[in-house]
Amino acid sequence: MIDINKLNRVLNRVDKPARYVGMEVNSVNKNISEVDVSVAFAFPDVYEIGMSYNGLNLLYGLINGKENMLLERVFSPWTDMQEEMLKEKINLFTLESKTAVSEFDFFAFTFQYEMSYTNILRLLDLAGLELKSSDRSEEDPIIIAGGPCAYNPEPMADFIDLFFIGEAEEGLLELLELYIELKKCGVTKSEFLKKACKIKGIYAPKFYTEYYNEDNTINRREKNYLEAPDIIQKRYIENLDEVYATEKPILPNIEAIHDRVVEEIFRGCTAGCRFCQAGMIYRPIREKKIDTIVNQIDTMLVNSGYDEISLSSLSTCDFPELELLVKKLVESYSDQNIRISLPSLRLDSKSLGVLKEIEKMKKTGLTFAPEAGTQRLRNVINKNISIEDIDRAVRFAFSEGYTTIKLYFMIGLPTETIEDVLGIKEIAYMIKDIFFEQDLTNVKGNLKITASSSCFVPKPFTPFQWEAQDDIETLYEKANLLKSEIRDKKVKYNFHDPRISKLEAVIARGDRRVGRVIENAYRRGCHFDGWGEHFKFEKWMEAFEEEGIDPDFYANRQRSTDEILPWDFIDIGVSKKFFIRERQKALNEEVSKDCREICHGCGVNRSYPGGYCPCI
Repeated sequence: MIDINKLNRVLNRVDKPARYVGMEVNSVNKNISEVDVSVAFAFPDVYEIGMSYNGLNLLYGLINGKENMLLERVFSPWTDMQEEMLKEKINLFTLESKTAVSEFDFFAFTFQYEMSYTNILRLLDLAGLELKSSDRSEEDPIIIAGGPCAYNPEPMADFIDLFFIGEAEEGLLELLELYIELKKCGVTKSEFLKKACKIKGIYAPKFYTEYYNEDNTINRREKNYLEAPDIIQKRYIENLDEVYATEKPILPNIEAIHDRVVEEIFRGCTAGCRFCQAGMIYRPIREKKIDTIVNQIDTMLVNSGYDEISLSSLSTCDFPELELLVKKLVESYSDQNIRISLPSLRLDSKSLGVLKEIEKMKKTGLTFAPEAGTQRLRNVINKNISIEDIDRAVRFAFSEGYTTIKLYFMIGLPTETIEDVLGIKEIAYMIKDIFFEQDLTNVKGNLKITASSSCFVPKPFTPFQWEAQDDIETLYEKANLLKSEIRDKKVKYNFHDPRISKLEAVIARGDRRVGRVIENAYRRGCHFDGWGEHFKFEKWMEAFEEEGIDPDFYANRQRSTDEILPWDFIDIGVSKKFFIRERQKALNEEVSKDCREICHGCGVNRSYPGGYCPCI
C-alpha cells in the first residue's frame, strides 16, 4: 500500500481529488493478500470518462463475484496529479485499496481508442514498470489488454504480454483460473504465457516475428514457439441471457460523462455499414429476451438510485421488440420520474414509434446519424436511409415539440465529392426549413441544429480496410468549406481535428514498427492525445522522422487486396472474400440489404453459431 499521508497531502493540491479517493457506493473492498489472483484494471483516460465505460462495471462485478479473485480500478491521473505523484514519489495505485499497481498479478488495459495508447505507456511508467515486455522482470505484473482496438494488436505488441481478442466474460475467467493453477506449481512467466496462448482468444505477441518486404509491406509472420496457434480466433458469448450482467453499478464520486443505468440489449449488428468496424467484429447478432432486460434494469435501478436508463447496443433501433420493451419500461417507471435514452435514432418509421413512447417520460434533444450528405454516398457506405426518411423523422420530431437536433456525419469517405460534402449543409438547412414551415404558435424553445463531422478513418476488418485516407490538407479543405458555407445562426457546425484522425488511421492499420513511433512520441511528452489542449502533433511528426517511418504509408496509401495485413492472423468469423465483395459493391454504389432480410454470406454462421443469421 502507498503512503496514505503523502496521498492526503497531494489530494489537497490537485483539481478534482474525488477522482482518486475511491470508496464509491457499490465499490468492493477485499484484501489482496487473501485472494489467489489480483487484477488492476485500467481505463486509460480520466475518471469521468472511464466510469462511463459499461465494460468496467461488467468485469468488476464478474471478477469480484469470485471469492478468490480481486479486480481493482485504475484511471489516468490528470496532469496535475501526475506532477504531484512524481514529486512525492507515489507510484500508480488502485482506487479501492490504494495498493501500488506493481503488486498485482495482472495489470489490464482496455483498448477503446487509438489515441489513448500513449496514456497506456504513461500508466506503465507511473507504475514503475518498464514499457517493453522484454525488459520487465518475473516479479512484475503480467500486462494484458483487450477491447475493440485490440483486434489489431500489432502497434502495441512490444508493450503487452497477452492480448484478449473478443468478448471477455468467459475467457478472462479461464485465464485467471489457469494462472491460479500454474502459480501453485511455481511456473515462470514465460511458461505461463506458453500455456495461456493456447486459450481461445489469447494472443501472446512474443511468440511471433514479422518480416517485411523492401517496399515495407509485410512478407510473412513466423512463430518462435511451435505450439502457439497460427490463427487467433475471437471469443464471443453465445447466450446473453445466461452470461453475467452488471447488478450493482458503481456510483461515481463526481459526475461522469454518462451517469446512468446502462443495459445492453443485444450484441452485433446486421446493418452492414461498410465503414463500421464494430458492426463486423461483433457479429453475429445475439439478443436478450425482454424479461431478462427488464429484470436486469430493475436490479440496477434498485442498487443504484439512478433516474435514467440507457438502452445500449450498436444499433438499438434494430432490436425487433424495441417498442414493446420501451412500453414495458414506461409502464414500470413513468411514475418514478425515470427517463429512457437511446444512443441515437434510426431515421425510419419504427424509430418514430419508439420515440413516441420515450417522450412520455421526459423530452431531451434528438440525435440522428445520416453519416453522408448525399444519397449516392450513403449507398457507397451502405447507410440505408433516404432523404425521405430524414424528412419524415424531423417533421415528426418537431410536431412532438422537439427543438434540438444533433446530426453526425463523416467527411473523407471513399469516392466522396464536393457535392457530397455540401450535402451536409443541404440536410441541415432542409431541417431548419421544415421547422419554420410548421405552426410555431405553441412551440417552446428555440431551434438548435448541430451538425458535426468526423474524418473517415479506414479500420481493420471492414470493406474499407484497404482504402486510402484523405490527406490532412484535403480534410481541412472540406471542413473549412462547410464552415464557410454554413452561415445560419440556427445551424452550428463542428468538425474533428484531421491531424488526430490521421494518427488514428496510422495506428489503427499499423504494424509492429508503429510501436516505435508511439514510444518515441511518449518520450517526447505526448499523452492525453485525444484532448485537444494536450495534443502535440509536431512531436508526433518528429517521432515518425526519427524512427524513419512514413505515416503516409499507413494512412494515405491505397492497399492491394492481395497484401498481407497486420491483422490477417486474427479470425473474427467474417471472411476477407466478403469484405472484398462489399468493397466492390461500394465502388459500384450498390446497397446490401440488412442481414435480417437476406444473407450475404459473410461466413460468421460457419464459425460462430448461436446468433441471428438466416443461414443458420
